Amino acid sequence: MMAREQHLVLTRELSAAGPRPAPGRRVYAWLRRRRRWLVPLLAALLLAQMAAAMVTTAVQQTPTIDEPVYVATATDYLHEHRIRYNPEHPPLGKLLIAAGVAVAGPHYDPSYTGTQGDVGRHLLYESGNDPWRVMLWARLPVIVLTLLFGLVAFAFARELTGTAGGLAALALYAFCPDLIAHGSLATLDVPTAGFVLTSVWLVWRARRRPVPYLPLAGAALGAALATKMSALPAVPVLMALAAVSVLASSAHRPEAGAGTPSPRLAPPLSAYDALRAALSALAGPAEGRRRAVLRALAGAVVVAVVAVAVVWAAYLAVDPRLRFSPAEPVPALHGLRGRLVDLLPLPGAYRAGMRVQFALEAYPWQGYLFGRLYTGSLWYYLPAALLVKTPLGLLVAGAAGAAAVVVARRLRPAAPYLLLPPGVLLAAAMTGSRDFGTRYALFVPMFLAVAAACAPRPGRRWTAGATAALVLFAAVSSLRTFPYYLPYSNEAFGGPARTHRLLHDSNVDWGQDLGRLADRLRQRYPGERVWLVYKGSGVPSYYGIRAADPRGVPPERVHGLLVVSDSALAKARGRLAELVADSRPAGDVGHSISLFRR
Repeated sequence: MMAREQHLVLTRELSAAGPRPAPGRRVYAWLRRRRRWLVPLLAALLLAQMAAAMVTTAVQQTPTIDEPVYVATATDYLHEHRIRYNPEHPPLGKLLIAAGVAVAGPHYDPSYTGTQGDVGRHLLYESGNDPWRVMLWARLPVIVLTLLFGLVAFAFARELTGTAGGLAALALYAFCPDLIAHGSLATLDVPTAGFVLTSVWLVWRARRRPVPYLPLAGAALGAALATKMSALPAVPVLMALAAVSVLASSAHRPEAGAGTPSPRLAPPLSAYDALRAALSALAGPAEGRRRAVLRALAGAVVVAVVAVAVVWAAYLAVDPRLRFSPAEPVPALHGLRGRLVDLLPLPGAYRAGMRVQFALEAYPWQGYLFGRLYTGSLWYYLPAALLVKTPLGLLVAGAAGAAAVVVARRLRPAAPYLLLPPGVLLAAAMTGSRDFGTRYALFVPMFLAVAAACAPRPGRRWTAGATAALVLFAAVSSLRTFPYYLPYSNEAFGGPARTHRLLHDSNVDWGQDLGRLADRLRQRYPGERVWLVYKGSGVPSYYGIRAADPRGVPPERVHGLLVVSDSALAKARGRLAELVADSRPAGDVGHSISLFRR
């Protein structure tokens, strides 16, 4: 009898305790209990690996084609406080580079005359400076800024979909080879794209609190404009989105009356409800419509005015007297474009830089795509190059997320914020005449990473698993290309070793591997006759490379090791093409310089 009673008591206790949770749920519960420190830890680890990849790349790579110009201009800012070199790009990005250059403290001769490219080479190779040290310090501010933009991607995606989505976006951002490659250089492409992303995120946040966030969004947009003029097409888009955010903010402004809670304490509304309430306000009485429209217009104007003010501040930071003494002639710009440029409320040096840009666009540049060399530009060049250079995991997850923000009701109001800015900027970039690389569209992988966070669908666990698998695939693809991020191409196009067969210039070979070539020649080919066709801003003799140009001698005299930059190889015609055809491959350096035996 006693045994039976004990059995009944134990049974009741077990029933009260309930069944033990499944192992998967126990893991999930454990993660949720440690969420406070686990999320920052994962974000820090992702950014740490990106930082390690960028610093390693910055240490190992010699100056790319554009970097000496930017570094020399930044040095001139520090010493002479004038706008003289590189007027085609506004000064903010170079002021950031100047912060690193100031630490390096290179010797600078302001009396040296020449083009901006000549001044850059003179600073690095002919003034007694250590180019390795100068370039590393010049690149570090861009590296730090690239990491900060990763936090923006994380915050933007987390606000859209939650913490898991934020981590997925950060992982895709941190492992993107193009962002690592260009984020480790003292150039302007990543800063411009990152400032645009930051501005869009702040405009999105303005849906709840327009007063603090719209001026900040204008400042971020102004930073993009003060770094590269290619951000100009984003101005009307951000102004329109600012107006939409002001209208949406009316949903968070409850009716006045007794007991009405403060807007700051009001329960959060979904993005869909916010936009619906804003549209309802426009459909209301005439007086209410007028006030709503005026508030929206005021929000758009605030963004534009603050952006213009930041541009002026960037030029004033270089020279409070706004002197402009260009080292090279500024071409004239006639017709409607010239009149429109003159009307812009921007510094004279900025407008002169726009004239230089229009002149560069009029030049018949050569392009290379999928083995075809052509003169001019192809409208589909950038989309095709992005397909090659973007990890497949990021492409698929980003496309799925972009579709989700259009289809899913809860995400639909985010569609204009995630799709319009990169879409307009990409369309504008596709009209350009310089088919030189995906660096002109680095905003695409940034926005794709944020959009990818929207791919998982609530109630469909397989979508979360598929997104996680795509993130892992992108990470593995990125790790496999280490440390050769610049010539990266995804697995569908053969990987980094085959990129030079499809693309050229900054997609593959931007002159970054001259130092690695010097190491290879010392280690494997000591004392051999070397013939070199190099495309870049570096000085081969500085790195101990003793070589001659094979195009200046009869072909029968070219014997030994033939070294050709892949960008020159893509455009090889005439004598160089004959030399390569009569040689046998002997490997490559960094997937950007090809070696041949003759």
